[in-house]
Formats: sequence, structure tokens, C-alpha cells
Amino acid sequence: MSEPLPSNRPARKFSGFKTVVIVIVVLALIVSGLWYWRVNKPSQGGWAGGGAIDVRAITLKAESAPVSLQALGELRAVRQVMLSAEVAGRVAAISFEPGQQIKAGTVLVTLDDSVEQADLAAAQAQATFTHQQHARVQKLASVGATSQEVLQQRLTERDQAAAQVKQLQARIANKRIRAPFDGQLGLRHIDLGQYLTPGEPAVTLTDLDQLYVNFDVPQEELPRIKIGQTVQVSIDSKSSDTVQATISAIEPQVRRDTRSASIQAQVDNKDGNLQPGMFATVVVNLPAESDALIVPVSAVMTSASGDSAAVVRELSAENIGKAEIIPIVVGRRIGDKVVIAQGLQVGDVLITEGQLRVRPGVELRVVDNRPAVTVPVEGP
Repeated sequence: MSEPLPSNRPARKFSGFKTVVIVIVVLALIVSGLWYWRVNKPSQGGWAGGGAIDVRAITLKAESAPVSLQALGELRAVRQVMLSAEVAGRVAAISFEPGQQIKAGTVLVTLDDSVEQADLAAAQAQATFTHQQHARVQKLASVGATSQEVLQQRLTERDQAAAQVKQLQARIANKRIRAPFDGQLGLRHIDLGQYLTPGEPAVTLTDLDQLYVNFDVPQEELPRIKIGQTVQVSIDSKSSDTVQATISAIEPQVRRDTRSASIQAQVDNKDGNLQPGMFATVVVNLPAESDALIVPVSAVMTSASGDSAAVVRELSAENIGKAEIIPIVVGRRIGDKVVIAQGLQVGDVLITEGQLRVRPGVELRVVDNRPAVTVPVEGP
């Protein structure tokens, strides 16, 4: 007698249970989707079933916006010269130390002038002799004891001898390198006993009391920059220090390659903190722009399609209105605020908090509506 076949009833029960679970999950997803669609469906009065969204906003008004121009500049000495010998000679004495502060006229280097000194002594003796000869002949001529021709000859000899003395004195003076103005010396480029040729560098002399800062500005800003205008100068290595400078010169032509012009401002450096060659950041305060719209940076929404802002339209007495998203063009930044170049108008109610939660046409409740905060303007 054959054995009975195994029953498949438990497998069928498991399969039926699995089907029921799948159906329940699908129904749950459908119900959730329908609920989400109804809640987020935009309607004439805002979000259906969602109520008005609370936001904070400001009412825009025209303001005076400070305008400044920032440029990169370089410090240069007002007076700086590389001192050198005017004539050839061997260095006989060096009378300075590198970095020394000196006064104008100080002898820094003396070249060997022993030959010139000997020639000068001879010339002075000759000058003394010719002077005496001229005086003696002049007395004789006054009583008619000699001719005027002899007197004129002695006068010429006297003048020639005096000229020879002056010539040798000038040659000896050229054997000395002197400071042409007060300032600070740089590193020494010569050694004792070295033979110098005319023009060979000896040492740099720099007047650090006054410095120039040279910087470039775009051609469109030139009409608003004037001689005598004050600028702010800060050094990268000393960012906490800011000094004032006064514009002293404006290049009368614009460079073709950059369409910019060079500006020169003078800096008082009595304390000696600044050095020629330093890079500096220059800020030029220009006349303030009137009737500007200034908004907080946080009110600007940035995306791949550009900048935009959310405003409240049809605002009622109960501070209920509708949202509108407006494309805007942002201008320059002023601290934590920006100037709106295009898109917004005076009187617009701009959302400053909560704008990321709104959509066009959504009903809004403004819980804090205040005038835009005035930005302080620094004078040029």
C-alpha cells in the first residue's frame, strides 16, 4: 500500500499571508501620497489645511549707501637714492654704519685724495705769490712807475692761480660722498681699500618720514577721485594698523591694457612702521550713493538660477499676505548687508526670516514688520 503524499497547505497559508502584507503596504503608500498631495497642494488662500506661515519682514526704504573702492597698492619712498662716487678713487675712509640715521651733508665715504691735496698746497702757494705780485705792481702803477700792461698781466696771473685753487678744491670735494638729505642708510656695498669707479653703488639713503602709496583704479571711478582726498591704507603684515594717506597725484592717462589709471597718495610715516616696497590695501571712500535699497545678506536666496528674494504682497491690516519670489540683482556688500541693484522697490515688504519655507502664493503672517535699519555712512 503506497504512502500518502505530503500536504502543501502550510505553504499555501504562508503565500496568502505574504499577499495580504503586500496589499496593506501598497494601500498605506497610496493613502500617504494622497494626504501629502492634499496638504501641499497650493490653493488660492495658501496651503490647504496648512494655515498661514509666520515670517519676519522689513519694509524697504531708500537710504544713503556708503561707497568705497578697494585696491592693492605698493609703498614707495618719497626720497630714495643710491649714493655713489662721482670720480674714480680708492676708498680711504668709511664713516657710517648700515642702518644709521644721518643728517644732510654728512660725509659718508672718503676716497684717497693725497695727490689732490699736494696739488692744492702748491696751487695755494702760487695763488699767494701772484696776489702779492699784483699788489706790488698795483702800487707802482698808481705812481706811474710801471705800465698798465704789466698791471693787467699780474691781475690775470692772480685770477688764474685763484681759479686753480678752486678747481682742486672741487676735485677734493668730489672725493667725498655726502648725504644729500636726512634719512636712513641701507646696507654697505663697499669695503675699505676698494677701488671705486664713477657711479659704482656705495650705499642707499632713504627718507622714511614720508612715503608714497601707488595704486590703480578703474577708469569709470576716476571722475569721483580728487587730489587732496583721504584714503585708508593698511598693511597685510600689520592688518590691525590703518593709516591715512592723502591723494597727491593722478595719472593723466588711462592704460590701454587694463583701462585703469595710477593714483599716488602720500603717507605720513614719522613713527617709521612702514617700509618702501610693502604691499598695502587701499580703501578710497567715495561720495555716498543716495536712494539705495540696502537689505540683510540673510534675506537673499541664492541658487543655480541666480539670486532672489521673497516679498509679502496684499498685506492686510491683520498682517496677512501672500508670498511672491522675485529675481534680484545684488550689488556691493556693506558689512552684513548688500545693496540691491535691481528687482526690489521702495515699500516692498521683504521677508528676512522664514523665506526658505515659503512658495509663491502661500499665505503668510508677518509677525515682525519693521522699517529697514539705516546703514551709517562714512564721509569721503
